[in-house]
Amino acid sequence: MDQKNLFLAIAASIAILLVFQFVMPHPPRPVSPPAAGVQTPAAAPAPAGAPPVPAAGQASGAPAVPKQVPRIEIAGARVQGSISLLGARIDDVVLRDYHETIDRSSPLVQLLEPRSDPEPYYIQFGWSAGPDTHIKLPGNDTLWEGSGEVAPGKHATLTWDNGEGQTFGITIAVDDDYMFSVQQSVRNTSGQPISLYPWSRIRRDYTPKTLNYYILHEGPIGVLGGTLKEQKYSAVKSDGEKKPDGVSLNYTGDGGWAGITDKYWLVALVPNQSAPVTAAFRYIADAGQGGGYQVDFVSTTPQTIPANGQAMVASQAFAGAKVVHLLDRYENQDKIPLFSYAVDFGWFWFLTKPIFYALDWLNGLLGNFGVAIIVFTIFVKALFFPLANKSYRSMSKMKLLGPKMQVLKEQYKDDPAKLQQQTMALYRAEKVNPASGCLPMFIQIPVFFSLYKVIFTTIEMRHAPFFGWIHDLSAVDPTNVFNLFGLLPFDPAQISPWLHLGIWPLIMGASMFFQQKMNPAPPDPVQARIFQWMPVMFTFMLANFPAGLVIYWTTNNLLTIGQQWLIMRQTKLDKPRLART
Repeated sequence: MDQKNLFLAIAASIAILLVFQFVMPHPPRPVSPPAAGVQTPAAAPAPAGAPPVPAAGQASGAPAVPKQVPRIEIAGARVQGSISLLGARIDDVVLRDYHETIDRSSPLVQLLEPRSDPEPYYIQFGWSAGPDTHIKLPGNDTLWEGSGEVAPGKHATLTWDNGEGQTFGITIAVDDDYMFSVQQSVRNTSGQPISLYPWSRIRRDYTPKTLNYYILHEGPIGVLGGTLKEQKYSAVKSDGEKKPDGVSLNYTGDGGWAGITDKYWLVALVPNQSAPVTAAFRYIADAGQGGGYQVDFVSTTPQTIPANGQAMVASQAFAGAKVVHLLDRYENQDKIPLFSYAVDFGWFWFLTKPIFYALDWLNGLLGNFGVAIIVFTIFVKALFFPLANKSYRSMSKMKLLGPKMQVLKEQYKDDPAKLQQQTMALYRAEKVNPASGCLPMFIQIPVFFSLYKVIFTTIEMRHAPFFGWIHDLSAVDPTNVFNLFGLLPFDPAQISPWLHLGIWPLIMGASMFFQQKMNPAPPDPVQARIFQWMPVMFTFMLANFPAGLVIYWTTNNLLTIGQQWLIMRQTKLDKPRLART
């Protein structure tokens, strides 16, 4: 029957989407020589034609790191913090616009942390020398001299003289958002030309807690060679442990970007887009408890500094929130390839991203993302109205045919083949398609999942309020019927996640129940009982979904009820006729 076909269509659609997410093969990873980090004895294979490059990472492990070190202030419009002059690390970045919770008195989000803290996370720049070049290079324990301030319109300069005729410099500035501009320089007064390989790296010297959802990537990420590269922490560790330099992925080519992403935050390196580089994802076994992770770039061709001359190389580093329009602007303005891919819009980006833009535009007009979701739902319903109208008319006729169907079942109860024949004849006579109820839901399944992706992954939805008790559309409805909506002082969800049932999921379940009552009941008693329990099942399932998604589903149900009611009134004017037997 149409209800059975509808249920099968929903199940098939969900299965297709899940298989697409899990099974669809990712592009193969190119194999290229590993890149470099700070000076250490162990050497990794070098890019073709270049001397061996020191492997990164091991130097940061052993000695205790002092908490009190000289620093230069970061005072950006949207970031604040400091740069450590010990090791020249951008290791203290706080995001001015974001709090840890919806409580405005909660601490601001700390993105980067010093090596002396429990969860070290930092950006660092340096140089490596070829095997035949013996130059004293700055390292993790180098104490730089610094001046200036990192702020819009200002910059800080770090310098270090190695006492052998070379002076190293790093100039750092920040724009009005989250992009740092970095210029590395070397002045050579030794009287002999030298060749050095500039590098940059992001280090996360701990394994962060992740959400582990299949719809969200957390871990090393980048666009290299025009292709998105993603690896989860477990994959980096598993691959890196098999190699002495810890490399799990490397790539050699021009430009691109790479870094480490969380659900809402990104730390990324953007090298000179016209310079050939080698990028690598690495696992650092001896970095903190449980190991650490590194993403790095190194130049594949040396910077040659002539006698009594200097050389400079410019790059960028992003440390901030993954604001979609901001990433789009950097992608277009700074020509950073596919920088917006840092937001995990998924395989269905062609649906997910336009849905985000529509909601963001509506929010700009209406001033509330929840209202934007409701208006968006009305628009989707209107878009599919012609198709749904035809479907609901057919379903209404099916309901009116119920008595006629019962007559046929009694008349041909001992002849299933004849019953099937007469049933199809009745459908043809009344111009009813029993499978027509499948199509509207089948088409809206991708919209539903794309909206779920938008609500779950985009920072614009984080802590976005609706009305009343909904203060965060990206989180579940905070109310719970099992503790009498807060009257009892305990959280039943700590016993089981199924013991969380808020007000909006209850409204959604009620709307689904009334919608189901307007549809013809399956003639099979077992199917009928199953469908009677469907609203209850969906209520508990959606209770643990973001509130914004439950609002969408509820609005869609209410619109469907109204549409079906109107169609049923019109359909009753035309009494169905029993097909001749």
